[in-house]
Amino acid sequence: MKTRFFSGLLLGLLACQALFAQKIDEEYGAKIQEYTTDPRFLPSSVLGIIDHPEIPSPKKHFGQIIGSPGIMHGTKEIYGYYQLLAEKSPHLSIEQVETTEEGRPIYMVIIGGDDSMNRLDHYKSQLSKLADPRITSSEEAKAIIADSKPVYYLNGGMHSTEMGSPEMLMELAYRLITSEDEAIKNIRENLILLINPVSEPDGRDKQVDWYHRYTKARTEWDDGFPRSTPYWGKYVFHDNNRDGLQVSQGITKGIFKIFFEWHPLVMLDLHESVPLLYISTGTGPYNEQVDPITISEWQIMANSDIASLAGQGMPGAFTWAFYDGWWPGYGIWVANNHNSNGRFYETFGNAGANTYMRDLSNARYAGDPATSREWYRPDPPTEKVYWSARNNVNYMQAGVLASLTYAAHNGEQLLKNFYQKGVNSIQKGKTEGPKAFIIPKEQKDPAMAAYLANQLRAQHIEVHQAVSGENEGDYVVLMDQPYRNLAYNLLTEQKYPKEAKFPPYDDIAWTLGYLYGVDVEKSDSISYEDQDLQLLTEDAVYQGAISGNGKNYFIPYQAQNTVLPALYWLKKENQNASIQIIEKEFVLDADTLPKGSVFLEGISNKQADQIASEFGLDLIQGSQTPDSDKVHDVTLPKVAIYHTWFNTQDEGWSRYTFEQRGIPYTSIDKDDLKAGGLKDKFDVILVPRARGNGANFIHGVTTEFGPLPFTKTAEYPSHGYPDSSPDITGGPGFAGMDNLKKFVEEGGVIITLDNSTNMVAETGIVRNLDSYSASGLFHPGSVVTVKIKQSESPVLYGFPETFPIFRGNGPLYRVDLKDRDMMLLQYGTKPLKDEIAYQGPIMGKPDQEKVEKKKDENGKDVPYVRSGMVRNEQTIIGHGSIFNIPVGKGTVLAFTFDPLHRYLNHHDAPLVWNALINWNHLK
Repeated sequence: MKTRFFSGLLLGLLACQALFAQKIDEEYGAKIQEYTTDPRFLPSSVLGIIDHPEIPSPKKHFGQIIGSPGIMHGTKEIYGYYQLLAEKSPHLSIEQVETTEEGRPIYMVIIGGDDSMNRLDHYKSQLSKLADPRITSSEEAKAIIADSKPVYYLNGGMHSTEMGSPEMLMELAYRLITSEDEAIKNIRENLILLINPVSEPDGRDKQVDWYHRYTKARTEWDDGFPRSTPYWGKYVFHDNNRDGLQVSQGITKGIFKIFFEWHPLVMLDLHESVPLLYISTGTGPYNEQVDPITISEWQIMANSDIASLAGQGMPGAFTWAFYDGWWPGYGIWVANNHNSNGRFYETFGNAGANTYMRDLSNARYAGDPATSREWYRPDPPTEKVYWSARNNVNYMQAGVLASLTYAAHNGEQLLKNFYQKGVNSIQKGKTEGPKAFIIPKEQKDPAMAAYLANQLRAQHIEVHQAVSGENEGDYVVLMDQPYRNLAYNLLTEQKYPKEAKFPPYDDIAWTLGYLYGVDVEKSDSISYEDQDLQLLTEDAVYQGAISGNGKNYFIPYQAQNTVLPALYWLKKENQNASIQIIEKEFVLDADTLPKGSVFLEGISNKQADQIASEFGLDLIQGSQTPDSDKVHDVTLPKVAIYHTWFNTQDEGWSRYTFEQRGIPYTSIDKDDLKAGGLKDKFDVILVPRARGNGANFIHGVTTEFGPLPFTKTAEYPSHGYPDSSPDITGGPGFAGMDNLKKFVEEGGVIITLDNSTNMVAETGIVRNLDSYSASGLFHPGSVVTVKIKQSESPVLYGFPETFPIFRGNGPLYRVDLKDRDMMLLQYGTKPLKDEIAYQGPIMGKPDQEKVEKKKDENGKDVPYVRSGMVRNEQTIIGHGSIFNIPVGKGTVLAFTFDPLHRYLNHHDAPLVWNALINWNHLK
């Protein structure tokens, strides 16, 4: 007994000695206080930085503390500091998880106590077992939970103008590996912490250069100066947090790789926008496929964080009144979609390290002023705050420490919840319909069916394939699996409530069958007694087939996504190949080819085989030749994609889509329009969606602050990519617009998508389009029905009379009745009132036949909304969705939706590919 007593006393004395032996860095603390503008913005939890004798603090390494005025660090500096910490401390390691589109590394930092760092593989394995209750019984789960630690993931630097988190995370990491404070030790010993310090390194470096080049010298926040570099990633700007369904960008691949390797129980994404600290729960409506356990975790963790900040006297922390909780495609929603917990913060940032007076008097969230005291905001800020970078660091770090403390104290419950959510998902798959989703092998575009299967697999949803029997080749998603809820979410229609009090935060529909143009069937009594199912363990590939006999080849056209890329490839391989489009139905032996089908002459058998195998296209051989008056030659166009300098978001998605499809293009900007001679260089100019109006397009970034070079220099090496300009201010001007008009008058084609149609309508390039304001229309991103108006238009080849497209809020236009032949496609199936034929009696003529309304296969009216929600939809039905407007020798093809939205609505993209294939036959 005495031995045990003295041993315990000795251990306690040693612990106290270690604690008291730690030297506090008084100078660091003094600087924190100096750079914090108000004592209420200074929580006790961020003080007490240790002056470690061997491990350098940020101040010792960089020469300044984190949050110092005017100091922002690039990725090489940030990663270099973590690598130094890894060399100095056994409690931290760093490893590369991904590479960006521009070749920068994406790193992950791991922090834990001695036991955690020595047994990382063990703890990863434990969470992997809990992730799949099919391999882990409830009794086994109890033992695993007793020998497991929660993994907590912090994601920084996603949105590049939100510059504070990559800075704060360095100080947090140093604190966690050096402090022997009991609260910190509790976190270190009871959690495994993963940090993605800069999840978008390309944008971080561009933004840090922009800050030092331009905005560091600014003294007023509301001076109108552009706070952001024109590009973040190579392709994607703010939408890098909308890629969680596509998983197309390096940033998302890095986040997904971390999640599926580690199965973190909580993922916290660090953003900056609203005052002073928003902790996510959302106003709702919540996504209906999120487990109620997760929704409850959102609430309890948010309120725990707010209570911690309130306990330190910090004003301005709130929850609920920002965001909704519906869209499942955010990066961090990989957690919510896979039985973990995905959350985010929004702290108040200044897009740099300057201190500004910020006016909150006009800021409102969920209808309430940001400065009002509410149940969800118990201690509001004042209408004006004098805000510094250090204030931002304090709030972010105090919140994170509070959240880590909660997880460290409640690890067992979080582990139980994680396992139980998997159990719930499997049980729903067994007891609720459907029991399976079937993706039949017979599709308009079979390659897209394979793509759908692969996108489900990217989400770690299990997909089987029938390998025998009459359904051989079908893809089958059995629902008794851990991620059943996500599979259901992605494959069924969304029903966003029309009565929702607050507008949705983002798109509200994402049914992948509609977006990919793939038929998906539900099955409530799936049985494969006569055939086997094989789990896909690698990506599915559709190999096109060649049938028939003869020297010529035909591609039956059904608006397949890979036809245009195949034609570009063929012309590159064989310049003598003849490519023609069949304009009428063509009977080829036992097959009837639809209009738009491709007739190929002069190609080798090997080239035909490559088209079938590499592009997933079916070909038919035959000896017949279509009549010359029923075909037209294909001259593949030289395409330019135009970008503004004030909004590159959707232009980036268009470039990405073209590159993924193998469609060559040239990127152009205002300087190219001003230079003129456009028709000598290009056949088609695509103008992707860009915010603003015609005046914005003409004048661009205000010249008040010019010149603003975006060029690569020795001092600013990240600038000038993916495009450069000696001055990004100003637009093409009236001279540039005149050159654009000359381009189309001389025979070119301009394709405008969504909001960019404003440009051609408001600047007079076209005179026929009038803006139309649909009274009361609210049309957030949803899948809706459209109907063909001009069935002979090549733009609509391969599409049925009615079909779904994806549309969000955007401009509407109309043409006079006499020009209604310019309207190729309409919203909904009912005509406009002025198009409805008079049905009453006419003196001197017999009674007219009544026209039957369009019905679907069930005999019901085709609904306008397929997935999502539209309010006052009657005000848009009948109006044009695509207009084909002749201008001189050329054409303007004006879309009032975006068929290249976020590399997601692949079903709609062939409307653009049709225009490119047939660019000189659109009239």
